[in-house]
Amino acid sequence: MSDQDRDNPRREFLRKSLTLIPVVTVASTGLGSSVLLAAPEPAPASPGKTPVSTRVYEPSYFTAEEWAFLQAAVARLIPADEQGPGALEAGVPEYIDRQMNTPYAAGALWYMQGPFNADAAPEMGWQSKLVPKDIYRLGIAATDAWSKAFNGKAFAAQDSATRDDLLKQLEAGTPTFDSVPPKIFFNLLLQNTKEGFFCDPIHGGNKGMVGWTMIGFPGARADFMDWVERNEQYPFPAVSIRGERA
Repeated sequence: MSDQDRDNPRREFLRKSLTLIPVVTVASTGLGSSVLLAAPEPAPASPGKTPVSTRVYEPSYFTAEEWAFLQAAVARLIPADEQGPGALEAGVPEYIDRQMNTPYAAGALWYMQGPFNADAAPEMGWQSKLVPKDIYRLGIAATDAWSKAFNGKAFAAQDSATRDDLLKQLEAGTPTFDSVPPKIFFNLLLQNTKEGFFCDPIHGGNKGMVGWTMIGFPGARADFMDWVERNEQYPFPAVSIRGERA
């Protein structure tokens, strides 16, 4: 780790987060070898970079109130700062909303028979009768109701300091929700936020590959192993599955 990383806790947090998120292999992308196996080129000039879309995403799963909560929450979990854009700018809410329309959100790929043990080791698999899309719906409603009990304001209407405090309490499991354990809700939200910040842009998040650029990850390049042990900054731009460049 460089001295710069030691002085930058946000960058180090994001770097460690990346190790927890599986990366799609290049072999599964279906892109032609003439694109992926070409020798790396220096970063192109600005006109050659992937254009930033101005399209406003319309959520297909979350309601307007839930969408406001989601945007406000991820903006505090990975905030924008002098090091670069945060989760909101990277499109994390879009990533999460799109995930809600997949088998993952319905727990279709998991063993969902009881009994459930909240204290079980992670390798024992999912330990709740609730699936992700239900956890979001119930968790957001419970958190907004809890937030309104403080000063009549929903989570998204609170100031940044109050949002941070509420999120910390969710993480600690302080509030008592009848519908969903607050820790389960917070942990799912945090995990999905990190996934959306570091995913390939094809999934809706990591727009402009800002997450990869921040930590120096090369993306879906065919070969970058020569640089792994050099302890030097990788000199070429990140490449997405579609072949876009940061």
